Amino acid sequence: MGIPDSTPEKHAIGKSMKRREDPRFLQGKGRYLDDINLPGQLYMALVHSPYPHANILNIDSTEAMKVPGAVAVVTAKELNAHGVGRLPTFHGFDTQMVLADGKVLYQHQEVAAVFAETREAAYDAAELVEVDYEPLPAVVDPYQARTDEVVIRADREDQTNHIFKWEVGAEEETDRALAESAHVVRQHIKYQRVHAAPLETCGCIAEFDVMGRLNFYVTSQAPHVYRTALFLVTGIPEDKIRVIAPDIGGGFGNKVPVYPGYVCAIAGALVIGRPVKWIETRTENLASSFARDYHMDIELGADAGGKITALKVNTVADHGAFDAAADPSKYPAGMFGIITGSYDVPQAYAKVDAYFTNKMPGGIAYRCSFRVTEAAYCIERAMDILADDLGMDPVELRRKNFLRPEQFPYASPLSFTYDSGDYEKTLDVALEKIGYADLLKEQAEKRARGELMGIGLSSFTEVTGAGPSKQFDILGIKMFDGAEIRIHPSGSGIIRTGSKSQGQGHETTWAQIVAEELGLDPQNFLVEEGDTDTSPYGLGTYASRSTPVAGGALALAARKIRDKARKIAAHLLEADEHDVEWKDYKFQVIGAPSQSVTMQQVAFAAYTNPGDNEPGLEATLYYDPPNMVFPHGTYVAVVDVDRETGEVGVRRFLAVDDCGTVINPMIVEGQIHGGLAEGFAIAFMQEIPYDEYGNNLATNFTEYLIPTALETPKWETGSTVTPSPHHPIGAKSIGESPNVGSPAAFVNAVIDALSPLGVRHIDMPLTREKVWSAIREAEGQPV
Repeated sequence: MGIPDSTPEKHAIGKSMKRREDPRFLQGKGRYLDDINLPGQLYMALVHSPYPHANILNIDSTEAMKVPGAVAVVTAKELNAHGVGRLPTFHGFDTQMVLADGKVLYQHQEVAAVFAETREAAYDAAELVEVDYEPLPAVVDPYQARTDEVVIRADREDQTNHIFKWEVGAEEETDRALAESAHVVRQHIKYQRVHAAPLETCGCIAEFDVMGRLNFYVTSQAPHVYRTALFLVTGIPEDKIRVIAPDIGGGFGNKVPVYPGYVCAIAGALVIGRPVKWIETRTENLASSFARDYHMDIELGADAGGKITALKVNTVADHGAFDAAADPSKYPAGMFGIITGSYDVPQAYAKVDAYFTNKMPGGIAYRCSFRVTEAAYCIERAMDILADDLGMDPVELRRKNFLRPEQFPYASPLSFTYDSGDYEKTLDVALEKIGYADLLKEQAEKRARGELMGIGLSSFTEVTGAGPSKQFDILGIKMFDGAEIRIHPSGSGIIRTGSKSQGQGHETTWAQIVAEELGLDPQNFLVEEGDTDTSPYGLGTYASRSTPVAGGALALAARKIRDKARKIAAHLLEADEHDVEWKDYKFQVIGAPSQSVTMQQVAFAAYTNPGDNEPGLEATLYYDPPNMVFPHGTYVAVVDVDRETGEVGVRRFLAVDDCGTVINPMIVEGQIHGGLAEGFAIAFMQEIPYDEYGNNLATNFTEYLIPTALETPKWETGSTVTPSPHHPIGAKSIGESPNVGSPAAFVNAVIDALSPLGVRHIDMPLTREKVWSAIREAEGQPV
């Protein structure tokens, strides 16, 4: 008995396939956390502190419990009694209070959890919980924090606001090289505190079933890490915990941490004996975590001809009330060492000092691989400042200092080994597509008329794919990823990974990878993620690690299947296994291509006629990558600045990316458009500011601005391809590059427009008021 062959005619990788997951989303039939309701569930609301720093003298829930439907109020006292009062942080340097215990350390910190029959009752009761506070002085500036005049964390043995000092590189040699340099530019560069602000806020449902097993539905980018973290917090054995992450409406790093609300929901479900549901409000989401907030002092040296001689960066990091930054254990400052960027820097040194302040904790990996965005922004701004000092075209300064293709693999002075790249080629493609020579001519004509036009570049390198176990772990768990593939008799199959999509298109691209390796139809694969009961262990999706790690695991698992399939193919072809090769998506006898069988035919035989081989066709594989991957790009922004109002108009923006082997060009294009919109927002409108008293001034979308189609520029894109030599399919990553590379291009363009006035630098966001003030000051006019 045979089976008809339906092997696709074209390659699966490199093909723009429509996203297989989109029909349910387009019809409004996705299954998000708030679409899930369990019988008898309660609703939870949290009580938040109005003070950034205060002692808690008393908590009274008497009036709250009078609200119809109110069931219970839980405080730190109850959580501590059950041993769940604190959360571990990613790298173990600190622990975080679940509910404020003794005092609050930032505005909006969780103080109590209220459980009720309806969501409305829960919020009504939360408003009636009476908390008696004794306000304390607030520390809102990390430079103020380092004086230790007010020590924020009395619970720590080390009575100081200083959390850690991280350094990499050779300081003495770098200082010597800077002292001997013909030119040295120095600049303080701040990357402001921002927020990922996904469309869907965080939430969870905690349920203990009749067997005492915790079923935890949650908006998680890393379900398996959550399961292990919940064991560490609650002591519940992992076999008694099931974490299910349904469809997720955007994550961008915001849905990596385990938040206090999750632990409160679990504690409530355990004590009360009923399921508990909690969905963040927008204010809770904006006030619960942050990204960036790096204050960088950079020194960049060069010889008389513009060749870089040395780079030194000292950074002060504001980590908020707890050291809850989403960084690997051995890298408390994340991948900030990538700050040498795309350039051949002989000597370099970087240092980061982190401090507690009375601000919300977090430091999430917001669409970047652990602090890469801050590093890329800093070096790309410094390159433009150096070019201005030298009187050089920023393009030529970059070209003069680029790493050359023959230098790869390149060991950077700050401990990374870059895999591959052709930076000059990417730059040349960008210059040609944007029409750089014509733009320079137009700019010169406009400047002659007193008009302000700017051209900004960013030739960045990103480091992604955190996974090599020799370097990376979270909570001690090595950052590998697992993949499981099962091929059915008909040649269709099921794919399971430890990753978790929040919009990246995994259901499509994972099928494409496996289909390419096995010569099968990508439309005939079911892709499952997000359920710890069914998916293999993995560290999740963030920091652009999906394709570099989970994608690599899938390719190698498919090859494992192919190795077994070759044995069955040899049986079908009545040939020796070593005389059978995989070529043109078929198994064929070497030298006799007409004697061949397809993978679909082999799949059927695996269950009906395997010969002496083990029946079935499936594989599980855990991939520990040998190195990270290093995508890069050149972005060009063209802006016009209104001299009278400070209004910046982005006329053109081109992004040329090299993400290695491209799996699905259409999905890559969509990822680029989304990331550029975020980079645009950060450059021009987004910041979470605090006043001198520690009040958070951006807790809703009237204060924390989200770009609409009206403001967002039209994007132009291009690409080059430099495959990663060590990744199974040569892929790198793309999801975060636009957010990493675009802010510097935008800012460089604006500063280029203002450079005839003598403006050297403006910190983001470049609001109309900031730009107008810079113009007025440069012209000697009152502000």
